[in-house]
Amino acid sequence: MKAVNYYIIVENFKKSPKKIAGLEITEKLDTENKYIKAKVISVGNKVEGIDVGNVIQYDKTRGHGITFEEKQYSVIQIPDVVIIE
Repeated sequence: MKAVNYYIIVENFKKSPKKIAGLEITEKLDTENKYIKAKVISVGNKVEGIDVGNVIQYDKTRGHGITFEEKQYSVIQIPDVVIIE
């Protein structure tokens, strides 16, 4: 699987759910955190400054999911990346 042009394929890190007063707050209900941490799997040929293996954070409202060889990935674009760790 290879990203093309300005696209980046990432694998999101699994987060354990937050607990507040004994209640589990799922990722969908977590309005406090606007970003998702992920590992870069593939970068398009027009992407500069981001390499395979980098850990990034991107806007959680961006991108879309894909399934490849029974694993879930997200496809985002360069402007969606907020932090390279």
